[in-house]
Amino acid sequence: MKLMLMLVTLFAFSMFGADVSGTWKGTADIGGNTIERTFVFKVDGAKLTGETTSEMMGKSTLTDGKVDGDNLSFTITVKFQDNEMKLNYKGKVSGNTLRFDVEGVGGQTVVYNCKRVS
Repeated sequence: MKLMLMLVTLFAFSMFGADVSGTWKGTADIGGNTIERTFVFKVDGAKLTGETTSEMMGKSTLTDGKVDGDNLSFTITVKFQDNEMKLNYKGKVSGNTLRFDVEGVGGQTVVYNCKRVS
């Protein structure tokens, strides 16, 4: 009976995504320049919402956010030099660290390494 209860509990936890709710700070190397970005996430079941901010591109709202186990994905729209572009984030959380691959214009991929702040 105890084994069954433990398996049911483990299964219930695996149905929900990683708890990434809170504030995360990340950095990426773009052409030899370090870019910083702050992420504020909210998780409701498998739905990921929130916003992200950087000095270079300002504040953006997450759209199409999803959490699946330790994997998460979302899209943001940024304005750079009077042009709007969509950036697609796909990441994996491990404890208090998070790594994103970000696809942008022309298929170029940028990697963000993040740490939980709160």
